[in-house]
Amino acid sequence: IDADDAEANVADVLTHHLQDVGLSMMPTVRRLATFNMVENTYLSIFAALGGLGLLLGSVGLGVVVLRNVLERRAELALLRAVGFRAGVLRWLVFREHGFLLLLGLTVGVVGGLIATLPVLSSPAEMPFGSLTLTLGAVLINGFIWTWVATLISLYGPLTSSLRDE
Repeated sequence: IDADDAEANVADVLTHHLQDVGLSMMPTVRRLATFNMVENTYLSIFAALGGLGLLLGSVGLGVVVLRNVLERRAELALLRAVGFRAGVLRWLVFREHGFLLLLGLTVGVVGGLIATLPVLSSPAEMPFGSLTLTLGAVLINGFIWTWVATLISLYGPLTSSLRDE
């Protein structure tokens, strides 16, 4: 209802007289704010779940690194027997899997940017701060789990792995 200055009075009178039939009036701005609040709540929940999924995925990366290096213990034992130091082997394995982590994050970010290009070109606000924090947490968490998996898999004597080959 467009009633200029008397808008509040008209809304009160109509709401009072037509409450038996279920009329409930509120300003359009307040109604749209209510819809936006619900939409923002859903978006926040999905962003949190996505971040949790990314962090759990980086733990999965650690498990994959651990399995990969445990399967390659014979190769690493041979390199150790030839003269490579344990620290060099750890750095080699960490660098290899760290590169895969960086490559995966880069591909994911580029794909995400392409998918959200229409939103990026609109005047809508993007939560760049929380996105940066989430990606940073995934990167750090991925490096930590990669390093832990590398340490666990190369711990102890590798000669038993060499004897089995």
